[in-house]
Amino acid sequence: MAPPPAVVLLSGGMDSATTAAVARHQGFALYALSFRYGQRHAAELSAAKRVAASLGVIRHALVDIDLRSFGGSALTADIPVPKDRDLNAIGEGIPVTYVPARNTIFLSFALAWAEVLGAADIFIGVNALDYSGYPDCRPEFIAAFQRLAALATRAGTQDHRAFTIHAPLIQLSKREIIELGRAHGVDYGLTLSCYDPTPAGEACGRCDACQLRLKGFREAGLSDPARYVPASGER
Repeated sequence: MAPPPAVVLLSGGMDSATTAAVARHQGFALYALSFRYGQRHAAELSAAKRVAASLGVIRHALVDIDLRSFGGSALTADIPVPKDRDLNAIGEGIPVTYVPARNTIFLSFALAWAEVLGAADIFIGVNALDYSGYPDCRPEFIAAFQRLAALATRAGTQDHRAFTIHAPLIQLSKREIIELGRAHGVDYGLTLSCYDPTPAGEACGRCDACQLRLKGFREAGLSDPARYVPASGER
């Protein structure tokens, strides 16, 4: 019997790569979905392509949505990305790197594709422990979207397809995510988590995403294989 299809949101970062590897380990055929949404860190899309190739996805779809039309985030507007914040302050309040309704938008596209594919499973790499305080990374949001999926689709209302929104990392620390990914063969040297990378795809080492990532590798007793700008010190 052919493995069941699953749509996996793949940004090219550490968390989404680990999530995709978990889905593969669980026996799903992977359909990866990435977005060019006007993000300043568009270099992550090159990382997403590398990760997709390494995990043997069936198809990797890259969708264009220009969220710069709305702005409202340091990732989609001319707003500085916070750097060198105290690690204890990260996660307190919602930072300017929050992109309004981003995960709701992304999951909506994933749901549409899943309905076409005949898939009942969608994977997203949100995390509610070592994260930046985004409201759309919480368990309550994932549960609410799963209820929406049942109500908002023909597959859910007519065909009675039971959609599941998988968030396998949601209660894990970055250290635990790294350990899980390594157990499933993730090459973190292919990934990029930085909010403000160089045009060549080097991570800054100073934004919230870089600091949390580096903290996870330190706690795992490992060196981060990603490329960092020399001035960052790659802690």
